Amino acid sequence: MNGWLITGAGGMLGRELRARLAAASVPALPLTHADLDLTDTDAVARAVRRTRPAIVVNCAAWTDADAAETREAEALRVNGDAVRGLARACAASGARLLHVSSDAVFPGRATDPYDETARPAPRTAYGRTRLAGERAVLEELPRTGTVVRTAWLYGAYGPNFIRSMAARAMAGDATLAVAHDQHGQPTWTRDVAGRLLALGRLPASQAAGIFHATCGGRTTWYDLAREVFRLCGADPDRVLPVDGASLGTVAPRPAWSVLGHDRWEEAGLTPPRHWREALAVAFRSVTSDGPPARRRTASRRPLPSAARAAATSRGPVRALSG
Repeated sequence: MNGWLITGAGGMLGRELRARLAAASVPALPLTHADLDLTDTDAVARAVRRTRPAIVVNCAAWTDADAAETREAEALRVNGDAVRGLARACAASGARLLHVSSDAVFPGRATDPYDETARPAPRTAYGRTRLAGERAVLEELPRTGTVVRTAWLYGAYGPNFIRSMAARAMAGDATLAVAHDQHGQPTWTRDVAGRLLALGRLPASQAAGIFHATCGGRTTWYDLAREVFRLCGADPDRVLPVDGASLGTVAPRPAWSVLGHDRWEEAGLTPPRHWREALAVAFRSVTSDGPPARRRTASRRPLPSAARAAATSRGPVRALSG
């Protein structure tokens, strides 16, 4: 095998990446959590050794931030320990690793975008486990490991805020309260998939380190909901502002999840587009009743079925979905 291996391939981002690689005629082996338990280090090492991919993309993670507050050890096993095992397997086989991470590694109290060199200081158990995964990649693969942070994801392949707000907009005349004091960058999974492909095409020396794959600009959940209502032809005034702290989440949500994008230009790549531009293009496909046609998720250059046999363990790894 000389293509890509995708872990967490059944989630919203993983499925989008499969479609993007297929469209680019890049051979890829997608593995869901039913195919490979990332917490089984022996199975992971065996899968990478037998398939020998050029690039591994880890789209899998424990993403339940609230549950992580009381089950941090379990979350760490997936987001930290398993990632280190995967990075070591990549180091042993010579594969590059693109690891998808989160804005949760930052405290969320800034007023300017966090750039790629900003010092992480997570405030939640979830953020601590995500930071552990980042450090594992950068320590085990200092020259061939890439951390790709993203946030506020939406896409065609799973539940997300955009789809939920569109459903509420079309359901009647009821109002709803949305947090007005949490700032971030709504990001289309298709854009992130494109960024991952672009990084994979760069020489390893240019792609090593940390990149931020969010859309440009910034907004709040409240203003984003109003935009979705507007795009649906519904009255945006049905969306009411509320303090995020009043919504009763177990893990505190960051007030500031805005990321900077300096590394893209440094690597010779175009910076991400504005979130409004992406949403305008994505809106129809994201809010339709079903995902894009099945043909878009099937590789045009399928790998031998024997490659999939490298990973048969089943486990609790959750594919990244937002």
